[in-house]
Amino acid sequence: MIGKKRKLGRKISEIKIGDTHEAKTKIEDKDLLLYLGLTADSNPLYIQHDYASQTPFKRPLAPSVMLYGIVSSMVSMHLPGPGSHVVKQEMAFPKPLYHYAEITLKMEVIAIDEKGHCITIEVKGYDEENDIVIDGKLEVCPPHEMESMNAKSLENFY
Repeated sequence: MIGKKRKLGRKISEIKIGDTHEAKTKIEDKDLLLYLGLTADSNPLYIQHDYASQTPFKRPLAPSVMLYGIVSSMVSMHLPGPGSHVVKQEMAFPKPLYHYAEITLKMEVIAIDEKGHCITIEVKGYDEENDIVIDGKLEVCPPHEMESMNAKSLENFY
């Protein structure tokens, strides 16, 4: 990324109640293996088909923390975007999401606290049957206004 100019996400003054972002992603083996490798999570419900087949779920699940990671990435990359930070999250996973499932994630800004430099984002995730698999709210600190600095360390951002 060095040498490539990247724009920071939207500042709090650029965000409005009702702003949205939507994305679809499929839960692939590579995603699960990366998550499991990074976290050393060896829950058989996530990786062993023979074990999962003997549970009420009948097949391996996508870890809920991994699904939250996808949501967090949407905040970091899209709404508000680079430079933002999740400061509080409340997530429910009312229906399991399985390996190879496609999830549609919808985010909407529902509150803005300019004094506290924070926005509230409602998050909904839907599976292929249009059932809710993620239901939550995030409090997010959007990128701060950059102070004028003659520093080389920030030359990749504008």
